[in-house]
Parts: sequence; C-alpha cells; structure tokens
Amino acid sequence: MSKKLPPSFYAQPTLVLAQALLGKILVRRLSSPSGELLLKGKIVETEAYLAHPRYADEACHAYRGVTERNKAMFGEAGTAYVYFAYGNHFMLNVVSEPKGEAAAVLIRALEPLSHIEFLKSRRGDVPLVELANGPGKLTQAFQIDRSLNAISLQSDALWIEDAPPVAPKYIGNSTRVGITKGTHLPWRYFIKGNPFVSKGKPSGADGKKSKRQTR
Repeated sequence: MSKKLPPSFYAQPTLVLAQALLGKILVRRLSSPSGELLLKGKIVETEAYLAHPRYADEACHAYRGVTERNKAMFGEAGTAYVYFAYGNHFMLNVVSEPKGEAAAVLIRALEPLSHIEFLKSRRGDVPLVELANGPGKLTQAFQIDRSLNAISLQSDALWIEDAPPVAPKYIGNSTRVGITKGTHLPWRYFIKGNPFVSKGKPSGADGKKSKRQTR
C-alpha cells in the first residue's frame, strides 16, 4: 500500500528533490455527492526555483525577498506553495530547503491515474494526454487553488505518495519553460519519453532544440 512521503523526503536539496519527485504520486482528496474522491496523478515533470543569491535565479518569486504572495516559500520543506499566474490559472509548488530559505519545486505535469471522467469534467473533453500536461492544466483538473496555499503535504487534502524512484538514465533536463529571467539555468526535469510531459518550449538556448529533445 502506498504511503505519504515523510517530511524528511522534502528536506533534500532543491535540485535533488526536483528529480526525486519524478514518478511519485500526487493525491488530491475531494468530497462529492457520490462520496469521497482520491484524485491521483504521477509526477512526470518538475522545475526548481531557488532564491539564494549564489544561484542568481531571478525567475524565483522570492529572489528579491519575502512578500505576502510568496511567504509560503519561506516555510517548512514539504509545504504547498500555490499562486495565481497570468490572471487565469494556479500553479502548485513543493517548498524545499530549511525554513527561512526560500525555494520550491514547481509541479509541471502529471500522468492521470484515477477518476479520469471527473478530471475531464474539470478540463473539458480533451485527450487524456492533455488533461494535466501543464502546471495550469493539472491544478484545474485536480481542483487545486489558493485555498491550499501553505498547507502541509502531510495534510488529508493534498499529499504526495511514495512510488519507485525513476532511474537517472530516464530523467531528462532542460532550461525552464515560460520565463524571461534565469533562462540559463537547466532546472527543468522530466521523465524521458513520457507522453504526459508538457509541450512547453524551454527558455534560453534550449528553446532552439527540437520538440523531440524537450520531451
């Protein structure tokens, strides 16, 4: 039987955590008229963001310090950081590093594993591979919003279950997607060949690679 990842799992360095989360199972518990739903999706793509000056990561929300919006990033490792982006969707991040050192891993794509029809009711009648193959898509499908910001991933509303690790040879990486700063940092990680990885174009020099290479 799968179990929640312990707090110690999230205490790994952010770049290590971003890779270790691949293959793990995100779980969202919801109540519905027909009973309890446990929505599950395998994490197939992540991105790391670190505020520490030594990384010069200007794409990190906390690069210039704490604000009302980003203060969850300064919390305990294993906390959810959920923010509203581009005026139309939410983004789910897993807080990392010791308390007070802002860093997080963005969950960029999931492979849906349960309640597919419910996920389609949230996303519309789209192909299975497009239900959660992007950070805004997955939060819409899994009903994740700011009400979950700053909660512990040991909660009963949102957590991550353990699953076999992905071997290093199956992990690809590139620069991150959809940013204009910190475009040189190769901090996007994904499961090679997995069809549920997002189609987003990496930033910087990696953006010149073929679509096949960004999968």
